[in-house]
Amino acid sequence: MKNQLLFLLALVAIINVSAQTTIIPNPNDSRVITTGMPFVLIAPDARAAGMGDMGVATSVDAFSQQWNSSKYVFSETKSGIGVSYTPYLSKLVNDIFLGNVTYFNRLDERSAFAVSFKYFSLGDIEFVADEFATPLIQRPNELTIDASYALRLSDQYAMSVAMRYLRSDLRLDGVDGDTTPAGTFGVDISGYYQSEEEVYSDFNGRWRAGWAIQNIGPKFKYDQGGYENFQPTNLRLGGGFDFIFDQYNTIAVTAEFAKLLVPTPPILGTEYEYVDNNGNGVYDEGVDDLGNQVSETNGVIYKGKSQDVSFLSGIFQSFGDAPGGFSEELKEFTWALGAEYRYQDSFAFRAGYFNESEEKGARKFMALGAGFKANIINIDLSYLFSTSKVQSPLENTLRFSLTFNIGSGEYMEY
Repeated sequence: MKNQLLFLLALVAIINVSAQTTIIPNPNDSRVITTGMPFVLIAPDARAAGMGDMGVATSVDAFSQQWNSSKYVFSETKSGIGVSYTPYLSKLVNDIFLGNVTYFNRLDERSAFAVSFKYFSLGDIEFVADEFATPLIQRPNELTIDASYALRLSDQYAMSVAMRYLRSDLRLDGVDGDTTPAGTFGVDISGYYQSEEEVYSDFNGRWRAGWAIQNIGPKFKYDQGGYENFQPTNLRLGGGFDFIFDQYNTIAVTAEFAKLLVPTPPILGTEYEYVDNNGNGVYDEGVDDLGNQVSETNGVIYKGKSQDVSFLSGIFQSFGDAPGGFSEELKEFTWALGAEYRYQDSFAFRAGYFNESEEKGARKFMALGAGFKANIINIDLSYLFSTSKVQSPLENTLRFSLTFNIGSGEYMEY
C-alpha cells in the first residue's frame, strides 16, 4: 500500500510539471546571401560594365562567354580575341586585379565555340618573422577556365552549354595548416533570341532576349573538414530593343534581372525551455522543480530553412526559403538598365544603372562607358559611380578591354 501511494504522488508531480519550448530570434542575423568564389560575378569587360554590369541580352561581342555564350552564333565576325583588365580596390592597393582572356570562333552558320581564362589576384602579402628574416611572399589567387559550344536552333534563337573549372587558392603557407587549393566544376546553360529587323513608322527596330543559369555545380570546401560553400549559381533574364534610325545611328536599350540560386540564410535564435512547476499556467525560466538547469540551445532555426542541402536542392529551395516570404524573395533580385549609342560601328557611348536591395548587399551604382573601333581592334572603357551608402570596391575605377576581330564581316546578320 505504501509503494502504491508513493507511485500516485510521483504521477501527480509529473502531470503538474509541464514544459514549453520557445525560440528567441537573433535580430542581428544577416540577410545577405554569400557564396564561395564570388569573383566570377564581377563584370570582366568594360562594355558590360559601362551599361550597369549586364550582358545576357545585349548584342554579341567577344566577351559573351561571361554572360551568354549562345550569342556567338550571331556574330558577323568569324572569330575574335578579347583581353580585359579590371583594377580592384584601387583606392587602397595597386596589385589586386581581375584579368580575362577570351577566344571565340564561329564554326559555320549554326554553331560556334569559345574558351576563356579568368584570373583574380589578391596581390602580394608579405610575412616577416623578425627584422633579420627573409620576407615570405604569398600571392593568393582564384581562377576559372571555361569552354562553351553554341548551336543555332532557328534563324532567331540559339542555345549554349559551357563547362567551367573553378579554383581558389586563398590559403597562406606558414599560417594555415591545410594549404590545398579548393576546386570544383560548374555548368552554364543559356539561350538567346534576336529578331529580324522590323520596319516601324520613324525607324527600324530589332528585339533581343536572353537567359542564362550559370555556375551549376557541386559545393566545395576551402579546408579539410570545413564548411561546404555553394558556387555562385546565378539566374539571369534580360530583354532589349535596338532603335535603328539609319545606317549610321543606333540606340540599344536593355534591361536585365538576376538572382542567386543559393539558399537564403535562415533567422537563427536561442532555444529556451520554460517549466510550469505547479500547473497554474505560469512558466518559470531556467530551472525545474528539482532545481536543475533547463537546457538552452544556440543556433536554432527560428524562421526559414536550413542551408545544409545539396547544390541541386539549393537551386529549387532558393525560390521559396526567404524568412520574410515572397516580399523578401523579390528583394533578392538585382536589376539593371543600360543604353548604348553606336555610330557607324566605329564609336559607342554607354550608360547604365545597377540596383540591389539594401538588405541583400546594397550595391547601387551608375556607370558610363565608351568604345572605339580602329580597323580590327575595339577599345572599350568604363567608369563606375557608387550611389549606395556602402562603398563599392570598383568605385572611381577605370576599366578597359581590347578586342581583336579576325575575319570581320564574314557573316551577315544585320
